[in-house]
Amino acid sequence: MANTYKALSALLSYPTEEIKAAAADLHKAILDEALAPAWALRQIARLIEYFKSLDIYELQERYVFLFDRTRSLSLHLFEHVHGESRDRGQAMVDLKTLYAEGGLEIGASELPDFLPLFLEYLSTRPAEEARLLLAEPLSVIAAIKERLEKRKTPYLAVFRILESIAGREPSQTELNDLRKTPDDDPNDLKALDEAWEDQPVMFGPGEEACPKVSDMLDRMNIGEPPAKIAKDTRGIV
Repeated sequence: MANTYKALSALLSYPTEEIKAAAADLHKAILDEALAPAWALRQIARLIEYFKSLDIYELQERYVFLFDRTRSLSLHLFEHVHGESRDRGQAMVDLKTLYAEGGLEIGASELPDFLPLFLEYLSTRPAEEARLLLAEPLSVIAAIKERLEKRKTPYLAVFRILESIAGREPSQTELNDLRKTPDDDPNDLKALDEAWEDQPVMFGPGEEACPKVSDMLDRMNIGEPPAKIAKDTRGIV
């Protein structure tokens, strides 16, 4: 099991008292495994300090404001590709099936394209397979990283680490398409309403097919299924 993916999954999840208390252990797990270059690993220290210095209510409020109220920063990967189109539903079913075949069972209310959940799945895969899988949604990860850079948030460190682990450049065509999506301001409620009405970003010919996601799922369907893993941070501390 790759502790780095599991630790990053926890740090990108909605903050809880358990995650806050485990911040130092999550930091150690990431440093010990050293999947990313040293320059990227050093940046995670700012996020760990962020968790330690704020109380849980402030952490939760800031998380919701950043990732839940800002559509352009959504941690649901397929939302950036499909928006709310019907293609997203089938992609979610396929991804949930992939997780189940790999031994990761998720709750009925969990959306499989949630980035922390995807990272949890990667933590169950062999190292090279996990790296290749991570490269599949790299354009979305890179787009979110660029938007976080503008906000100077400590969460930026997670996306820099993920990008460095993938070990390749994102597709510039896909990244440029994603850049066309407005980077909304959660304080501008009118703009947020309009953003939710916008057409989704699509790679390919439209709703009849989405080569980006279908190809990603095809390539993800490799490897032997691991044992089911626990849905908490106990596996890395």
